[in-house]
Amino acid sequence: MSDETETGAETGAVAGTGGGTGGGAAGGPGRRVRVVLVDDHRMFRTGVQAEIGRTDVTGVEVVGEAADVDQAVTVITATRPEVVLLDVHLPGGGGAEVLRRCASLMAAAEDPVRFLALSVSDAAEDVIGVIRGGARGYVTKTITGTDLVASIFRIQEGDAVFSPRLAGFVLDAFASTDAPPVDEDLDRLTQREREVLRLIARGYAYKEIAKQLFISVKTVESHVSAVLRKLQLSNRHELTRWATARRLV
Repeated sequence: MSDETETGAETGAVAGTGGGTGGGAAGGPGRRVRVVLVDDHRMFRTGVQAEIGRTDVTGVEVVGEAADVDQAVTVITATRPEVVLLDVHLPGGGGAEVLRRCASLMAAAEDPVRFLALSVSDAAEDVIGVIRGGARGYVTKTITGTDLVASIFRIQEGDAVFSPRLAGFVLDAFASTDAPPVDEDLDRLTQREREVLRLIARGYAYKEIAKQLFISVKTVESHVSAVLRKLQLSNRHELTRWATARRLV
């Protein structure tokens, strides 16, 4: 089973979106938007489909799904949706690779395909990476179904949408003309190892990390061992200090 997390509840999680009790109000009467779901966790895609894909209620029509980069490019090219919900971490190169290979679809003069990142990660480098790649927004998987529907329609209209605290990353990144410094130690870690690192540094137990990332405790232990080995650290306390010093927590 692929690694991911599931939706939770965060009322008003998206900047500029309203609350409400039903997903249908977000789209408005008669409005429709065609969407492709890209996520490597089948159960998560099924949950999102059940939450937002009741077209008669929400106005959202899910026209395709994909679990990796190659599938995503194929499905997006074939269906030409108006909005793609894109996970950041995917087999085959991640969300950034999907964006790179779909650049011509995003740049189309008529009916451009627009991307909204939907990810468990709230790391600055993930947010900035997909926005630089052309995504119109980034929300985390704690978003409510109602707010996600509202975000999809805003992306369709060409707006930018971010979960509130993530918007600051983008503003800071694009306000600076300096390239971010390269951290060779951090670059040794895979995306999944970085996720585990952050959760360990935040004080999560192995069982909590396993539950949040939909992986086994043994897999968490393997990732932690790999992180300690690559960073030449001895224990989780040193790892926490290392992550805190780099403002990764």
